[in-house]
Amino acid sequence: MGQRKERSITRKAGLAGALALGGAALAGCEVAPPQAMSNILGFGWPDGITPEAHAMHNYWIWVWVVAWIIGIIMWGFFLVAIFRWSAKRAKKKGFGEFPKALQYNIPLELALTVIPVIIIMALFFFNVQTQQKVVALDKDPEVTVDVTAFQWNWKFGYANLGAEISPTGSVYEGRDEDRHQAAEAASVDPEDMKNANPIHGRSMGDLSYLNYNEIETLGSTEEVPVLVLPTNTPIEFRLASGDVSHSFWVPEFLFKRDTYAHPEANQQERSFQISEITEEGAFVGRCAEMCGTYHAMMNFEVRTVSPEAFEEYMQFRMDNPDAPNSEALASIGEEPYATSTSPFNSSREGTREGDNFVDASAKA
Repeated sequence: MGQRKERSITRKAGLAGALALGGAALAGCEVAPPQAMSNILGFGWPDGITPEAHAMHNYWIWVWVVAWIIGIIMWGFFLVAIFRWSAKRAKKKGFGEFPKALQYNIPLELALTVIPVIIIMALFFFNVQTQQKVVALDKDPEVTVDVTAFQWNWKFGYANLGAEISPTGSVYEGRDEDRHQAAEAASVDPEDMKNANPIHGRSMGDLSYLNYNEIETLGSTEEVPVLVLPTNTPIEFRLASGDVSHSFWVPEFLFKRDTYAHPEANQQERSFQISEITEEGAFVGRCAEMCGTYHAMMNFEVRTVSPEAFEEYMQFRMDNPDAPNSEALASIGEEPYATSTSPFNSSREGTREGDNFVDASAKA
């Protein structure tokens, strides 16, 4: 009887410890974990450059902490059961061949049911909390960027600038009305055309759902597009595809978002926002959705600069609408072309033989 009580107390203490430690760890999901812990449990995740990325990273690390705590406790139970209650040890103590069956131990079975449910509920709560922070559209963006993906490159347009970041000192509206009207006019086929307007009364070539802006950066086979953004500024991205499905992914955002043609018709929220970018620098961006032959070379770069440099950059773009993006970057002392997409380039020549990289050794 005494042995049974001792075992019961041990089990209850262990299960209570697992619950307490798991709850304590999860309670810290919004708290940055120690750097050493992040290095071990990050499993190669890049360092985030937005508050949303930090929230996702923290959640990832603390979930691993909980998983390890639960795992260590359960492994401890297994080892105790294997070595303490083995048949050889029981025989030596004069016990029967089989240990006591516990299938009707109601308190133990309740504990083994309730505790996992509580853990799952806690994980679900913190998962939703992090998700809501990442997808929330309440960040009052000062910069709105239209992102258009197409086989196999990107177009970035500046749709809106708030008064605090605009070179004009007032709200800047970058929508190109003439191109929008032209796209809308071309979205419907003439009724006398064979198989006219087959998609919900629209032409198969309808691109009126895309956004067109006066200031745009267009990627080409010869040039990887560079999207210039300010630091310490809330930003909104509005995504759409001009053809097949693509995916907008900057690894340092720790977040990717699929881009579709006709996003509203496909029940997609095309917008997402970030509170700010916390670091200046060059960060590679990629398409993360297999989209065809040159998917692997569908790269872009996010170049983050200070708000003051961004205003100068936008002023140059406004004053010189025909100048290439490289000249605008050079005007603020930045490298004119992408620096983060190496070893891949966007050249289509020779790629059938796999020669789609820059030979860094040849430059040395």
